[in-house]
Amino acid sequence: MHFTKMHGLGNDYLYVYGEVPENIAELSIRLSERHFGAGSDGMIYISHSDIADFKMRIFNADGSEAMMCGNGIRCVGKYVYAKGYTDKEHLKIETLSGIRTLDLQVSNGEVKSVSVDMGKAVAKEDLTLNVDGEEVTCTPVSVGNPHAVIFVEDIETAPLTALGPKIEHHPAFPDGVNVEFVQVINKNELRMRVWERGSGVTMACGTGACASTMAAVQKMFCKCSEAVSVHLDGGTLKIHISSDNTVTMTGPAEFVYEGETLI
Repeated sequence: MHFTKMHGLGNDYLYVYGEVPENIAELSIRLSERHFGAGSDGMIYISHSDIADFKMRIFNADGSEAMMCGNGIRCVGKYVYAKGYTDKEHLKIETLSGIRTLDLQVSNGEVKSVSVDMGKAVAKEDLTLNVDGEEVTCTPVSVGNPHAVIFVEDIETAPLTALGPKIEHHPAFPDGVNVEFVQVINKNELRMRVWERGSGVTMACGTGACASTMAAVQKMFCKCSEAVSVHLDGGTLKIHISSDNTVTMTGPAEFVYEGETLI
């Protein structure tokens, strides 16, 4: 099996063009392992779609399937363009969260960045959870996949690894949840760290950046219709939320290496 390792702000996946094999859960677990495998946050398969230009399926490092990945879909856009599967700079990608639209920013034949129409984000009222006898308040947000956004005063002391897995598996989220810890820098800047459902701590989460910005807009920390820079461990994403809560995400996508493995 030939694969391509790519990353969006350090959120790395192994990309394969073709149909998903039956042993995908075992394969994703084995190849994602950072000491004995190729090392990644999971695997993404790109294939033919009957309703869009391409279809993407995302498998986490624990073998579970994800509905959507913001960093991953940007890499899909760069992958299909760079490898000659398309010459379009405007693409529609089928995901489990619906069809997402990509605009590729191309210079001298190379994709420099990708903007993604992420659809509408839905932020609910704050939810107070009981975690080991302590109350934790979060803002539930859906961006095609579920998020719990927690605002903190200091991101450096946020209990990412202590609270992240407990909230991911909290009874309030029976299907699991991505957990974001967010510090508001100013009305146009957020600093975010993430515990991703099925993968743990990752360098970046595109849908998490969208969810965090939506939660910040709802709380009036940020304004809609203004670009917000979300600073992640792996770099910065630009998030724009329109007046109808439609989210546009813009950021880079990078190749790391090509590889082959026995499956």
